[in-house]
Amino acid sequence: MTRKEAMAMFENYVSQEALKKHTLAVEAGVRGYAEKYDQDVDKWSAAAILHDLDYEKYPEEHPLIAAKILREEQVEEEIIEAILGHGDHTGVSRESLLSKVLYASDELASFIVACALVRPSKSFEDLKLKSVKKKLKDKAFAKGVDREILKKGAEELNINLEDHITNMIEFLKRRERELNNEGESLLE
Repeated sequence: MTRKEAMAMFENYVSQEALKKHTLAVEAGVRGYAEKYDQDVDKWSAAAILHDLDYEKYPEEHPLIAAKILREEQVEEEIIEAILGHGDHTGVSRESLLSKVLYASDELASFIVACALVRPSKSFEDLKLKSVKKKLKDKAFAKGVDREILKKGAEELNINLEDHITNMIEFLKRRERELNNEGESLLE
């Protein structure tokens, strides 16, 4: 499945602007790691775009409904397994690098976006590792983000959390520049 095909499917299922922005932020991380690890960027982007396909309509059954929909559409099993693995509650283990990257990028992308939004600049451009680490210690900040999942995601990628955060800031910064050139933003 291509990114373009994934976006067409995504548009049929998702209308909430916040979920769209979250999806694009997660894609920025997954795409960045695909490039870093010399993987299929188009396929990895598709997985990121489809990872919350069912969340708006079926939050209680997420991501199981997405897997069913994607199997009916004959989407590659590696993408489906990564989507199933991005939630610990499914019991699906993360075997592929794609599944580990999707899991590691999901919560952290949202957290870093939240960190950027509270800065005076409301930008990734001046966001530093130190600022994100400080916000991680503040349990009242972005309290919906499970800090243990952030740690576990980095561990599964065999990188330390600081390096993972630094990578994600760079990936989000790069994607934000691209989106700005298209008249869009992850932060507005």
